[in-house]
Amino acid sequence: MFNQKYLALSIAASFSAFSNVAFAEQNNDIEKIEVTGRAQQFYLETESKIGTKTDLDLIKLPQSAQVLTEQLIIDQAARDITDLYRSIAGVSEYSYSGVTFRGFRDDANVFYDGVRGDPYSGFGVPQLFNVARVEVLKGPASALYGGGEPGGMINYVTKKPSYTQSKELKLTLGNYNTRGASLDMTGGLTDTMAYRVGGYYEEQDSFRNNADSKNTEFTGGLLFDLTDSTTLTTSVDYIKQDLGGNRLRGVPVDDNGNFLVDPSYNANEAFDYQNMEALVLQAELKHYFNDDFSVSSTLRYMDNERDQAYHESQSWVDVNGDGEANIDDETIKREYRNQYRANEETSLTTDFVYSFEQGQLAHQVLFGGDYHIVDTEYDYLRARYEADGVANLNIFDLNYGETDPSTYNLTDMNRDGVDTDRFGLYVQDVVSINEQWTVIAGLRYDYFKELNKETGYSYSDNDVTPRVAVTYQPVENTSVYINYSESFNPASSGDQEDVEGEGNLTPETGKQTEIGMKNKWLNGKIMSTFAIYQINKENVVMSNPDDTGAGDGIAALLNIGEVESRGFETTLVGDLTEHWTLTANYAYNDTLVVEGVTGDTISSTYGDGSRFANAPRHQAGLWSRFALDSIDSSIAFGANYVSEQISQDGQKVKPFTVFDMSWSTRFDDVLLSVNINNLFDKEYAVSGFSERNGHFPGSPREIVGQVTYKF
Repeated sequence: MFNQKYLALSIAASFSAFSNVAFAEQNNDIEKIEVTGRAQQFYLETESKIGTKTDLDLIKLPQSAQVLTEQLIIDQAARDITDLYRSIAGVSEYSYSGVTFRGFRDDANVFYDGVRGDPYSGFGVPQLFNVARVEVLKGPASALYGGGEPGGMINYVTKKPSYTQSKELKLTLGNYNTRGASLDMTGGLTDTMAYRVGGYYEEQDSFRNNADSKNTEFTGGLLFDLTDSTTLTTSVDYIKQDLGGNRLRGVPVDDNGNFLVDPSYNANEAFDYQNMEALVLQAELKHYFNDDFSVSSTLRYMDNERDQAYHESQSWVDVNGDGEANIDDETIKREYRNQYRANEETSLTTDFVYSFEQGQLAHQVLFGGDYHIVDTEYDYLRARYEADGVANLNIFDLNYGETDPSTYNLTDMNRDGVDTDRFGLYVQDVVSINEQWTVIAGLRYDYFKELNKETGYSYSDNDVTPRVAVTYQPVENTSVYINYSESFNPASSGDQEDVEGEGNLTPETGKQTEIGMKNKWLNGKIMSTFAIYQINKENVVMSNPDDTGAGDGIAALLNIGEVESRGFETTLVGDLTEHWTLTANYAYNDTLVVEGVTGDTISSTYGDGSRFANAPRHQAGLWSRFALDSIDSSIAFGANYVSEQISQDGQKVKPFTVFDMSWSTRFDDVLLSVNINNLFDKEYAVSGFSERNGHFPGSPREIVGQVTYKF
């Protein structure tokens, strides 16, 4: 459970800012000026720390990366991360917060301000109220950020306290009974202290039966300029998410991907739920020893609780008595699951950066380390089928309300959580050789330890992951690069126990070679990126084909898989003219299992080979904004295309193209905007799950109106 003293102290510290706000606003002598140049043109960000942990112009970064700016988030009326996938090349929705990243499923490579600790981990979708921008790094990131899948990583940069006096009130209305409001305020308290406080609430009915959502968030923070060379930034973030009729699964389909019932179908009852509550405390200390030597240290504490109760689809029931249970019976049996999970996480990341020159070489050396500990509590109760009191469901003639969890015969599955420790040390040198050549070389050591509290089984592992890359700029606005990087992802303690004495499973490792070109156009108003890559993921854990399940000492799992991902992607971001801004991308990817077991849970048989589930070959995204200065308005159009996919059980997921648009107009300090998502109300599935749970349906037409008042 939440430590109440943490919550009380944090809220008190953050909202104590109010006691000084009036004084700061009335004292004209206290003013801190923040200079913000036109480094970004609406959607174009030219610098980021995402690929090196140091300030670097993206044209010099030898890796494909994208930054989704706050203006893009505003223009798309994006309230959670799924609203932004169209703008990220090579990323598509898998399920919940999980994505397909260059062909690989990933829901764990998620960072906030460069630090591990995702408050939405599991089956929640990250909300964007407290997010200033989203940074996406493509390919392996282990050389800087530690263990993870080789497809890429996402970093959410949170909003911070500011000396700029700003107050913003936003009201939201939309179909499906969408209604919400938010308030965000920043300003200076003294000449050495600034604040930020904010609150957000939104509720919405779902197009899925029995489902709805309520999202609440309160955030606050203080910025202290301790000295001319030292700053301390603190924040508290309280999140509450109540999802009715969840956990949402898919809608049954035939093998060609056609929905068997209306996409509004939901196997859950109206009283099912998934409730999440999280508290995040963060402090970042920055100090400059001199102009060339600095340190940054971030401490992040997170307490996350998730309680859920839901009905899970199982197999067909032989209702008509013909001796075969299939779709002709129209009825499924269900099991009921009641699960509670609590994560208490602490992360500490410290980076030292030292710059110096050596002849014609300019070095920027990074040395750092991070430590991340997670204590998970887990309870799991289950009732199965009619024998335990769970009523069957006719998916064609829905008979909700004929079952009552208070009468179920629940079985305690005697599950418990895990304790996980991660520790890493890394070093990197960014070497500039005259104005044309940049070389990046880095190395990271990782140590990983996990204890399964249910069984008492414990294991540890370690690995070293390198990265080396070269960028060449023949002219100032063009660069070409080549990058070699690796990833490291240890097996879970549960999988390790399944090897039954055959020796530990080795970490899954990824190796990527990427070459690319970046260009700035129209005096830096536009930037394009083109990248070609190949990723080989080795030592993939797969089911042992010789395992009989008889407990005869034969390992259930082995490191026998290898997956190859090949593809290319291109992005174009910036201002084509003074009034026309766009972000566009296209990605091609082909991910195949080249060694291992065809039909294992990570893949499905398709055509001539075994392809990864939910790994589309083609993706394209577009968002284009036109300013109409004569009427102080703008209009924008968007499109998202995803080619055919396959589900985990080999069923086709049909390709889709969805169009969006928005209109915004300003009256003095008031901005009125209307966004229409899925403009033509297309019926489609974003990805495929299992045969019994079907495909995840995309949202039908959604209309969202927002009024923003700055005062």
